[in-house]
Amino acid sequence: MDLKRKLGCLHAHYSNIDYMENALAAYDVELIHFVDPALMHRVTFDNNFKSMDAQIKVKEQLEWIAQCNVDGILITCTNYIALLQEEQLSISVPIFKIDEPYFEIISNVKHPQTILFTNPATVKGTMERLSRYAEHHQKTLDIDVIVLNDTFKLIMQGLKQEYDREIFEFISTIIKEGKVISVAQLSMVDAAKEVENKTSSPIINPLDTLITSLVSQLKLRKMTLGT
Repeated sequence: MDLKRKLGCLHAHYSNIDYMENALAAYDVELIHFVDPALMHRVTFDNNFKSMDAQIKVKEQLEWIAQCNVDGILITCTNYIALLQEEQLSISVPIFKIDEPYFEIISNVKHPQTILFTNPATVKGTMERLSRYAEHHQKTLDIDVIVLNDTFKLIMQGLKQEYDREIFEFISTIIKEGKVISVAQLSMVDAAKEVENKTSSPIINPLDTLITSLVSQLKLRKMTLGT
């Protein structure tokens, strides 16, 4: 009997595939990737594209993924999560949102903290969901939100090295202020980890918190040598 879990992953950009493949490489799970950069582009840059149209598209994508015999669906794009209307879905497959384990970690931070974004279109939905999460769990947040303007377009153009460098340089500057820092988007993780490695200062990111949660909820097994 094949006990390998199958996880459908919905991404806004192809660069997120490697993040998930590398992070779950040690586990007995098959990742099936679905990528739609066009939706993210329209949400971010097309003022004529209505939020209802985007919500319908996300619903269609998730229902399509659910038909691929997966054990769960992971949404790695925080903007997609903000657009999600779960009550309108007609699927029974569990949906994992990349930012929920992240919310849990930063909601337990007792000190002033800074959350970084590169995509301005993601901020409102993410922070509203974070506020609801904190209120539901009776947490008080002291958060400064910073958006690295004119940076997100680099990753959408496939210029990942330039994108990472912009983030790296910015975090390297503000880390000296001593605040707890986190990055809210999966696409920012590589740069954040590079700063972390060079400064030995921890930076909270949604990938590490997600993997711990996925392993637990999907009961993923570590692969042994030879498998």
